[in-house]
Amino acid sequence: MGDNMFRLKDRKGAELCLAMTHEEIMTSIARNELRSYKQLPQIWYQIQTKFRDEPRPKSGLLRVRQFTMKDAYSFDIDEAGLDASYQKHYDTYCRIFTRCGLEFVAVDADSGAMGGSGSQEFMVYTEAGEDLIASSASGYAANLEKATSKLAPVEDLAPTSDKPEEVHTPNFRTIDEVGAFLQTKSHHQIKTMAYIVEHPESDAKQLKVVGKTRAVVAFLRGDHQLNETKLAAIALGELRPMTPEEIAETFKAPAGYLGPIGLEAAPHPRKPGILIVLDAALEGRTNLIAGANKEEYHLRNVTPGRDFKPTVTADIRNINEGEPDPIDGQPLRLGKAVEIGHIFKLGYKYSQSMGASVLNADGKEVTPIMGSYGIGIERILTAAIESSAAANAILAANDPKAPAEQYALPAAIAPFQCVVTITNVREPDLLATGEKVAAALSTAGVDTLLDDRDERAGVKFKDAELIGIPYRINIGKKLSEGLVELVDRLTHTTTDLPIDSAVEHLKALVTSKS
Repeated sequence: MGDNMFRLKDRKGAELCLAMTHEEIMTSIARNELRSYKQLPQIWYQIQTKFRDEPRPKSGLLRVRQFTMKDAYSFDIDEAGLDASYQKHYDTYCRIFTRCGLEFVAVDADSGAMGGSGSQEFMVYTEAGEDLIASSASGYAANLEKATSKLAPVEDLAPTSDKPEEVHTPNFRTIDEVGAFLQTKSHHQIKTMAYIVEHPESDAKQLKVVGKTRAVVAFLRGDHQLNETKLAAIALGELRPMTPEEIAETFKAPAGYLGPIGLEAAPHPRKPGILIVLDAALEGRTNLIAGANKEEYHLRNVTPGRDFKPTVTADIRNINEGEPDPIDGQPLRLGKAVEIGHIFKLGYKYSQSMGASVLNADGKEVTPIMGSYGIGIERILTAAIESSAAANAILAANDPKAPAEQYALPAAIAPFQCVVTITNVREPDLLATGEKVAAALSTAGVDTLLDDRDERAGVKFKDAELIGIPYRINIGKKLSEGLVELVDRLTHTTTDLPIDSAVEHLKALVTSKS
């Protein structure tokens, strides 16, 4: 968890923390309560306060140090059971977010510190978001940390020799500089990225990795950008860039001229040696240009597999907007988004390390498999506000009379579903009708606020808008015609309704959105 976990000591010097999540606590309870496979599957949930030592809390409720989460934990006897529990939570979360009126997308995500075999995030597109997600019309969706794409084939350079050949490149270091000098394009070059992976001592033992630190070198196409999260998942630890001294020790060359030839790759990610990762986009490529690990020199005709062998070949690049998706080639859209929920297949990470076990049908001790599922409760509210405010901003751009700062919450999560506004409480007919309509709406099950204050109508309208009430019934001058005015702030429409049908109309409207 790193610095994001709140740490403190009591007066006796005992080390304590404020929990960011409760996998360990739930596993501890399961270790004491679960004894037999007959008790499985189990799903436990709680609504609980979580803490995170954010370095820069910001954006209202989006990035805070204390927040409320609904989290659940599943315990199953085998992977098939975990798959069933995971699918139940996926389906349930989709229903919850739909009922909350959110336009969301479920994306493949990196499991991060939580671990496990896979996870999905539920995201809402908004410019206020801090995550980037890629999606397409084919239904593909993934966090940028997991997103992949199909790449159009590129033509390789013609060989100038049947082996790597040195080229003098005086003072030309960057991809663009070398490309201009050699009159080649960036996708003909190999980009070298050098890191050190650091493992806390406890993690090094658990992961069975070699040592607390090791060199990690990634090779990509010159026109691609490294996705550090993808690389860190392979390196099994936290990455930091190599220092100039570490670069010199690893490559025997200065930055700007680094390449793969001459490096001794580890045979396996958990074996000694330099962890060398080749991006999948370079697989099968020939006659590339790379640094020669020699000052002021690069190499032509470098072919992966023939001239150097990586520890592993994997997708470690960031996708770019407009690239074809991996399903049927639809162009990918990149956008900012807010995470409102996350579900994980934890596997045996916690149950095994903490010694939770049950007896199976044969009387043998086995380890239950776990899942973890969370919803950020405040984030549902914030995402709804941001989405509505953004829609109103677009409306305001096309209609100068529309205030851009307005927002309306979906009926399921608004403080009130409807407000009945009496435009002038000093007129007895308006006051009596407003009270009657509000009472009828409440009886019909619509959560209704009656605004019978002796204030100007504009003040009342503004106050209702500020707390996000989606529907407003105005009791005003049209009452003489037997009509009231319904303002639907979700669709930005205004309708005149006969008094006798207003309640049923609004009830049907609220029910359809809940």
